[in-house]
Amino acid sequence: MDSRAAAVTTWSLEQTSPADLAPAAVPDADAGVRIVRAQVPCAAFSRFLYTAVGADVSWVDRLPWSPEQWQRYLEQPGVETWVAYRHGTPAGYIELAARDDGQVEIVYFGLLPASRGLGIGGHLLSYGTARAWDLAGRRPGQAPTERVWLHTCSLDGPYARANYERRGFRLFATEVSPAPAAGPAGHSAVPASTTTAAS
Repeated sequence: MDSRAAAVTTWSLEQTSPADLAPAAVPDADAGVRIVRAQVPCAAFSRFLYTAVGADVSWVDRLPWSPEQWQRYLEQPGVETWVAYRHGTPAGYIELAARDDGQVEIVYFGLLPASRGLGIGGHLLSYGTARAWDLAGRRPGQAPTERVWLHTCSLDGPYARANYERRGFRLFATEVSPAPAAGPAGHSAVPASTTTAAS
């Protein structure tokens, strides 16, 4: 039996100060990389990003969502999607979800297969984490960010946890559970090849 199928280890990591962030190098200008917030909530675009990034790494939990469910989620206060483009083509995204108590979760983060291994992932994670820290400045009435956190798991590949730790995230909880039959459940933050790309 594949040992990966026997159990899944989920790690929860956090930053508790903007000073914790250790940014990755910014890609050279000729790489054509820019990161833009998707300011108009669009269910179709978000579903495209989710399926394009997660199709080969078992992102399954949102596949049953209807367009209306997607739209309701995206229109919640504190939810932001930041999209990385490479020469005008979507390369990946990072999704943030803020709570009223000053906590911001990195819900999803990853790259499309064609953009992995090009040094984009570390920059996108750094940029998105910085936007988590300054999110209240874009959201009137939002509590200032006091904590940025996320989950990653052993199904995300051997470098997932280390990738976040290089950006200044610290481990605060570990959980071991049986592997789901149809791929990782819940929020699989980073696919394996994306964490490699972010190194």
